[in-house]
Amino acid sequence: MAATDNKQEFAALVLAGGRGARFWPRSRVRTPKQLLNIAGEGTMLEQTLARVRQLTRPENIWIITSAEQRSSVISQAADVPTAQIIGEPVGRNTAPAIGLGAELILRARGDVAMGVFPSDHLIRNRSKFISVLRAGIAETQRPGRLLVLGIPPERPETGYGYIEVIEDPRARGGLLRVRRFIEKPNAATAAKLVQAGNYYWNAGMFLWRAAGILEALAEYLPGTSERLRRIADAPRSKFTSALQRWYSGCSNISIDYAVLEKSPNLYCLPAGNIGWNDLGNWDAVYRELAPEGGSIATAGELMEIGSANNLVHAPGKLIALLGVKDLAVIETHDALLVLPRSQAQAVKAVVDQLEKSGKTQFL
Repeated sequence: MAATDNKQEFAALVLAGGRGARFWPRSRVRTPKQLLNIAGEGTMLEQTLARVRQLTRPENIWIITSAEQRSSVISQAADVPTAQIIGEPVGRNTAPAIGLGAELILRARGDVAMGVFPSDHLIRNRSKFISVLRAGIAETQRPGRLLVLGIPPERPETGYGYIEVIEDPRARGGLLRVRRFIEKPNAATAAKLVQAGNYYWNAGMFLWRAAGILEALAEYLPGTSERLRRIADAPRSKFTSALQRWYSGCSNISIDYAVLEKSPNLYCLPAGNIGWNDLGNWDAVYRELAPEGGSIATAGELMEIGSANNLVHAPGKLIALLGVKDLAVIETHDALLVLPRSQAQAVKAVVDQLEKSGKTQFL
């Protein structure tokens, strides 16, 4: 049976530990964005797991989350073995999380192909997505090859990172060599990148062999690599104590900075039209739910007079808007956020201010 058809030959690592600060006040420490229903059927984590189950069985899924969120994740991922849902004692960005997941997968399943998937993205065209991934999984048979999913940019977007590819008509399986990563650009730069034609959005989804990414981590991040091996080598009865002891000493760095920007074996797998949206803020939610414009209420009842293009979430309330447009109005039982949708990226500043002022009850 071909590797792409055998669900036993593919392992999935789901990253579910973020805070989703830009989705405050709905997103909180114990109930972050990925554990909420933002758009589509079910929570963002549940949607992610439903896609992953089309590629592999639940016993081949690992989830890295935070210690505070682990119990909630377990309740939403009931078919995933509890021992494979890991709660980080402290956040250390994606490089240590991915490295730990790869170490555990290697020990449990051998050097299989593995995928890394954020738990808070929306993908409308699931069948196309699965087809792209199956093609990518086949490409991971080449030793050391690291693949990053690239999304064709639909517009100049300042909220996403970009991948510059080296166009090569001889590329096997549609893969393109990666020249460099570009961090979130300003509007003028983003417009130039989209026009250039050889840039993709970085979706933060990856495919590789378990041993391949671990070899790269050992080369580029040796101290963290050693700590992760110590954790993964611990007997099950001592795993939690090993995690507590060694994980906090890992470098706080993304996999992009730590490995991918340095590796000569990095390829972009163009994803085509999979209907991807990382739903990074309230404006992204509005654009997803109201692509033709107009106002929308995701909860509560909305009455407008001389108003337009607003997003409202206010469970059990009637919200009346008079003479305003392009707002996001988000209410929970203990907080209310009102802002222009154009400033949705700045919501994290509210969370930062709450932390500084000691108002932790709102976090």
